[in-house]
Amino acid sequence: MADMIDTVILDVDGTLVDSNYHHSLAWSRAFSRCGLDVPLWRIHRAIGMGGDKLVAEVTDQGTEEQQGDALRDKWTEEFDQLIGEVRPFAGTRPLLDTLKERGLLVVLASSGQTQHVETFLDLFDGRSVADAWTTADDAEESKPAADLLHAALDRVHGSSAVMVGDATWDARAAGAAGMPSLGLRTGGFGEAELIEAGAAAVFEGPAALRDAVAEGLLQRW
Repeated sequence: MADMIDTVILDVDGTLVDSNYHHSLAWSRAFSRCGLDVPLWRIHRAIGMGGDKLVAEVTDQGTEEQQGDALRDKWTEEFDQLIGEVRPFAGTRPLLDTLKERGLLVVLASSGQTQHVETFLDLFDGRSVADAWTTADDAEESKPAADLLHAALDRVHGSSAVMVGDATWDARAAGAAGMPSLGLRTGGFGEAELIEAGAAAVFEGPAALRDAVAEGLLQRW
């Protein structure tokens, strides 16, 4: 399989930038503004799936139908106030550079809003190293559906990919796409649950994965 892999698809939020808890807080404030009391821990467990699915996941389908669009609008307003606090993980750029040095295609697969994705890319100069990136506009259905990963692979005309993500939703999306996946603990999900969701291996963060890649991880896999 190592000889077949030519593309590495990396999630952005929680994987390359430390944003999951900002997302959780923004959603919590959005729910409060709509008169809904949703515990932060429950919101965090849903971070990584698309915003079009999160509302129903943490409340119910009726709330999604009645207030989903309003909640997402309020979430955008709240997250826009927090995005300036988001930082890349220390090992993000070295990981991307090492993947490119190994001759791999690199796609940054985000389902975020375009303006948010562009802000994150600027944090680690992602445009200079990535072969392509995605936003919410590139998939009809968000994670854990496979749409975004198929779009990412198609964008670089890759033949076979491995997915890197921080959430169980990333591993599940990779499984739905027929791709292997690697997990990072940077999103707040545990090693055991990432593996149960389908990750082949789990690393502490981008720096640890970079070291493993430098030591031939993908060639041995």
